[in-house]
Amino acid sequence: MNKTIKKAVCILSGGMDSTLASYMAKNEGYEIIAVHFNYGQRTEKRELQAFRDICADLQIKEKYEIDIPFFTQIGASALTDSSIDVPTNGVEEGVPVTYVPFRNGIFLSIASAIAEKEGASALFIGVVEEDSSGYPDCTDEFISKMTNAINQGTKESTKIEIKTPLVHLMKNEIVEKSLELNVPLEHTWSCYKEESEACGVCDSCRLRLNGFEKANATDPIKYKE
Repeated sequence: MNKTIKKAVCILSGGMDSTLASYMAKNEGYEIIAVHFNYGQRTEKRELQAFRDICADLQIKEKYEIDIPFFTQIGASALTDSSIDVPTNGVEEGVPVTYVPFRNGIFLSIASAIAEKEGASALFIGVVEEDSSGYPDCTDEFISKMTNAINQGTKESTKIEIKTPLVHLMKNEIVEKSLELNVPLEHTWSCYKEESEACGVCDSCRLRLNGFEKANATDPIKYKE
């Protein structure tokens, strides 16, 4: 008898966290449906390239590249509004200006629609609560409540589990796990500001570099001198 294929929708930005989460989904035996969002972010083209490279690495057949340009109309984030500078002075307390209002809520809603259509039972997202920039839509509590809302608002036959395998990991643990699973980190992109060479000073670059340093590993991507 053929085993029932279990499917997972993976929200894959092209960053290190979502890439590791996708590799973990594959290791759990899921057939992956990858979803990427172009939402007017500063590094949109570079992130899309990373997504496509990682899909090729994972040999993903089914993928969605979703355009959601309304984030630039909303603004209020340094990632989607060019009039707001990306902070480069180090990670500070509180919610930073790089927070995109309710981004993960919107991503999860769209990904859930895809999961329902595709008959997927799981939805992977690489949110990190422990060692992050302090985004409110990256917490266990938020994910739990979104899971309840999504299952309440879909067909009775649809049962979606949102899986967050990285949520309680520190950045160095993410680097270590990625190396253990042979994740092609050279294809990932984390920088908020630049598309050719990573800036090394935005919050995302700082968190990434700190993770590599604590893991006693070398980041394979290029940084500005």
